[in-house]
Formats: sequence, structure tokens, C-alpha cells
Amino acid sequence: MSATARAAFSPRSLFLFDPQKLLFTVSSFIAAAITLGIAFEASLPRPWWALLTVYVTAQPMAGAFRPKILYRLGGILTGATVSIVLVPNLQHAPELLVLCMAAWTGFCIYLAVLDRTPRAFLFQMAAFSTSVISFPYLDDPADVFTTTISRVEEMTVAIVSVSMVHGLLQPWSVTPVIRNRARAFLADAARWTRDALGQRHTQLEYEHRRKLATDIAELGMIAIHLPFDQRPASAGRRIVLGLQKQLSTILPLASAGANRLDMLSAMAPLDSALNTLIDDIRTWLAEPAHDDHAAGRALAIRCRDMANQRNTPPTWRDLLTASLCTRVAEFVDAYAEACRLAHHMDKPVAEPEKKKSKTREKRFPLARDHGLAMLAGLATATAIVLYCAVWILLAWPAGSATAAFAALITCSFAAQDDPAPVLGRYLGATLLTFPLAAFYLFAVLPRVDGYLMLIVTLAPALLAIGYVQASPSLSARALPMFSCLIVALGFLDRFVADFATFINVGLAQMGGIVATIVVAKMFRSVNVRWTAKRMVRLNWIEIGQMATLARPFRAAHWTGMAVDRLGQIAARMAVAEGDDMLHAADGLADLRIGRNVIAIRSSLSTVPASLLASLDDVLDGIALLFQRRARKGALLPPPFELLDRIDLAIAAMSASDSTPPTHPALLALVGMRCNLFPAAPPPRMHSHA
Repeated sequence: MSATARAAFSPRSLFLFDPQKLLFTVSSFIAAAITLGIAFEASLPRPWWALLTVYVTAQPMAGAFRPKILYRLGGILTGATVSIVLVPNLQHAPELLVLCMAAWTGFCIYLAVLDRTPRAFLFQMAAFSTSVISFPYLDDPADVFTTTISRVEEMTVAIVSVSMVHGLLQPWSVTPVIRNRARAFLADAARWTRDALGQRHTQLEYEHRRKLATDIAELGMIAIHLPFDQRPASAGRRIVLGLQKQLSTILPLASAGANRLDMLSAMAPLDSALNTLIDDIRTWLAEPAHDDHAAGRALAIRCRDMANQRNTPPTWRDLLTASLCTRVAEFVDAYAEACRLAHHMDKPVAEPEKKKSKTREKRFPLARDHGLAMLAGLATATAIVLYCAVWILLAWPAGSATAAFAALITCSFAAQDDPAPVLGRYLGATLLTFPLAAFYLFAVLPRVDGYLMLIVTLAPALLAIGYVQASPSLSARALPMFSCLIVALGFLDRFVADFATFINVGLAQMGGIVATIVVAKMFRSVNVRWTAKRMVRLNWIEIGQMATLARPFRAAHWTGMAVDRLGQIAARMAVAEGDDMLHAADGLADLRIGRNVIAIRSSLSTVPASLLASLDDVLDGIALLFQRRARKGALLPPPFELLDRIDLAIAAMSASDSTPPTHPALLALVGMRCNLFPAAPPPRMHSHA
């Protein structure tokens, strides 16, 4: 045997499987075997439904799939209750029954899209469990109560089995995932900030910063599962909340510092002291994170000292330098604290003395869009009405199954902006699995005798597809493969291999998928761009509201929601064209302007009364600008009148002995001018008052 062949068949080359993925698929298979055994022993009508539920509810992370299972069980019970209430009472008015089911399903999808937490699975499961239970029995609703109870029993057995098996054999924690994502974000943030402080900031905007916003949004969604973790002591909720808070401030602080550095470099070469400080910060960011943050604290102190070493009254260059040094110092503090919190996630946390303040802990704010949720619910309800209309008009015997499959798939992908591409892959995976299902049904299962032999023969297919399900890049293809295989085999209390039934079931599945794709193309094909633009407009609306003094505001809450929206927009950037408003609108600049508005409003009590009028004028101009942008839905240029207001306020505060160059309101005015009027000449540094 050649050396190449020996290498190919070496022991190390044979073990190419990921141990965690392998453990996941084995755990799911054991749960499936237990579920089938119980279903056969208890003579449940449709064991295949219980088997499919096992793989629908299985999740690679124990901390992630436990809350989903609990909410799914609640959703099943809710959907079953609605089915029992609607179907018998409206059996003589099928049109009204279809409308009621469509309205209920659309309402559930509206709540699911709006929620964006594990609780959304309760509403999602309530939606399609109602459809799946009710549609097959609209023609003969007499047995709907018995059938509904059977479906609930089958799904409950599956949920309990998969929960117990995965909890015992696959107790993977959410905490390491949060820690690893946080560390990856910090590494990306350090790399981007290091590059931005050494090059032109605008050249790096679209390449790096939106990925950072996406990372924060993703971390926030993962952290929601922390209360359901099996080992909550390994990462206290307080630590995760503190980590999210620091990460949400890193992005705007770093971009603000880089923006000021660009403007200083464009005016004249940096002085040697500032240049040395920037180089030291870039060197510190290049080092791996560690426990000793003394170097970071020393750099922050140097930045603040340099910010205060300015002329009196300050020049425009002095103000830019003060803004740069202050924002960089705040960034260094936030970055060092985030590194410390990420490191301590590995250590046990004892917080008994903090129980009194537990009620004040709130999770990271999520941006919720009622308009988008209503659109998803309306599209789902419309789709169900169309499915049922075609089924009734054609009098198709298999129409109920097609409508049930279509409703299930529509509800599963309702939260996506444009589900058509994913549904295309769903269709492809289903087509690829049909030959495997036919092979099992007509060649393998006729030779199987008994439960144990059935489990052994199913093992290769279920283990292989389960391994695919454990791979994030391929998991979307696993559900249609499981659905096609399990539904086509149709496990009942006795084996039946009927070719006509196999074809009808296959056509029903294919018809449901194709109908779902058609509806998605009709109602959701342009939704990605529309959704992203809507999020940009919502940011503009909220900035305009914050700049209105009569309205209350919550600084940390707004920052968290703005970063969450920025992450959602970043995930949609690939869809928009290069000259689209979505690319022209600078989401991170809006975030910085919003934080500047917050800084001004928060520091009004420390500003002399003689200067309040100029700050009120600036806030009124900001409110008017962003309200006009929101109404027009376009990135309108700021008027020069606003520039004059900002310059007057800067000049007045610079001339006052009560407001040093590092005053929060003065730094906020400098930031607003840099973000809204980056090409404007330096202001005249004297007050007309």
C-alpha cells in the first residue's frame, strides 16, 4: 500500500466527525427510539407524528432548546384548544371557519414576529398546530376532539423524550457560546478600531462596523436563553447584562474617535504627543486580552489628561482633540471592562447580596416593529385563505394535506423577510429525500420484523440527517429531509406499503411547498429592502422624538435598541443595491447623533442659564431634521441653518468659564457638527451673544 493510501486509511483520518455533532445526533436518535417505542406500546394513532416532533424540537444547545420545548408544548395545547372550539361549532359554515382559522393563525404569527424571544415559539406552535390538527378534519369534524387529543399525546411524548435525553446526554451550556461570541466580537472590535485609528475611517465603514453590530444583536438573542441554562452559576445574569451594555457602547465610541481623528488629520499633521498616544493605543489593542488591565487604565488616564490640556478659550482643533481623546478614553474603559466580564464568565458567580436589586435587572432591549409583525401575520393569513380556496374549488381529495403542509411551512418561515430562497432549498432537500424514502418503504421495511429491527434499520438515515441538523450551515435542509422521510414512511400501528398512498403523500408535500413558494413570491419578495428602510426610518423617528425636550427619554434603552436595529439592518445590506438609500444612510452616524442628543439633554442641568437657549435651538433643529427625514423616507441633507445654530452654541460654550472643553454638552455639539457637516469649514470660535 502506498504512503498516500496509508494516510487515507489511518485511524486519525477515519474519525472525521465532530464529537459534539455526533453526540447531538445520537441523543436525538435515542429520543426518537424511545418515542416510537412508547407510541407503539400505547397504540397511538400516528407514531410518525411523534417521531417528526422529536426532530422538530431538538436543538444543539441544551440551554437553547429547553425554553423552546416548554413554549412549544404550551403552543400545542393552545392550538389544540382553538381547534376543538372552532371546528365543531363552525362545521356548517366552511368559509367562516377558514376565515377564523386564517385570522387566528395570522394573529399568532404577528405575536411571534413581534416577540423575538424564545416565547415566540409558543405563538408559532399555536399557529401551525391549529392548522395541522384542523385542516385534515374539516370535511368530517365529528372526531376532531379524539383526533386532537391523540395529536397532543403524540407530541407530548416526543417533547418529554427529547427533553430528558438531551438534558442527560447533551448538557451543553449557553454560557460558553456567549463567552466565545463576546471574545470574537472584542477581537473584531479591536482589529477594526486599530485599523480605523491608523487609516482613513470612511474606507472601513461598510467593511467592518456592520459586522460588529450584527455580532452584538446575535449575542443579545443568545443571551436570552441564559435563564434556562443548566449551569447558571457559571455566568450570572448580571455579568451578561453588564457585558451587553459595554459591547453596545464600544461601537459608537470607537467610530466617534476614528471620525475625529480623520478630521484632525485632514486639517494638519497630528502633534507628536497625540500621535504617540494613538500609536500606544493601537499597540495595546494588538495585544491579546488578559486580566491585567493596568495598561488600559493608564492609556485612558493619558487620554483624559490630554483632553484637558487645551488653550483657553479653545480653538476648533482643541475641541476636536478633546473630543477624540475623551471618546477614545471611554472606548478603552468600555473595552477593558468588557474583556474583564468575558473572562469572568468562566468563574462561579455568587450574588446572594444582590437579590434585592434583582427586580431592576432587565434584559438587553430589543427593537420591535409592529408594522413588520402585522405584515407577516397578514401574509400568513392571506396564504391560508388562498390554500383553502384552491383546495375547496378543485375538490382535491389530498387538498387538506396540502393545505396542512403549506400552513406548517408558511408559519415556520413567516419571520423571514424573503422566505422564497430558503423555501427553494427546502424543496430541493425534499426532492433529494424521496428516493431514500421509497427505498426504505418498498425495499427495507417489508423485511423488518419487530420494533428492535425497525430501530436498527432506521439508524443510518436518522443519524446521518441528525448530523446534518447539528451543522449550522446545513441545518435548514435537515427539517425537510426529516419531514419527507418520516411522513412518507407513515409509521402506523401496522406496516402498509402502498404505492398510490406514497405518491399522494409526496404530491401533497410538494404541492404545499410549491404553493408556499408562490405565495412568498407574491407577498414577500420585496420585503427585505422595505424592512431595512423601515428600520432606518424608525431610528430617525426616535432621534427626532429624543431631541424634543417635552418628551422623556431613556439613554441606555435607546442605545441598546439602536444597536439592535443596526445589527438587523447589517444582515440585510447584501440585498440592497449599491446606490440604495440603505447604503447612503449611515446607521452608525445616526447612532452617534442620538447619543449626542442624549448627552446634551442629560447635562442641561449643569449648563449656565444663559447658554440654555442656544442648546434648545440646536435640539429643535435636530428634531426638525430627523422628523423631515422620517416623513420623506429619504436621507435629506441637513440645512445650513442648523450648522449656524450648532456653531453659535459651540462658540458660546467655548467662551464660557463654566463649560470646559470636556463638558459633555460641548463635546456632543462637536460630535453633531462632525457627523452632520463633515465637509464644513472650521467654525468661528467666538460668540455673538
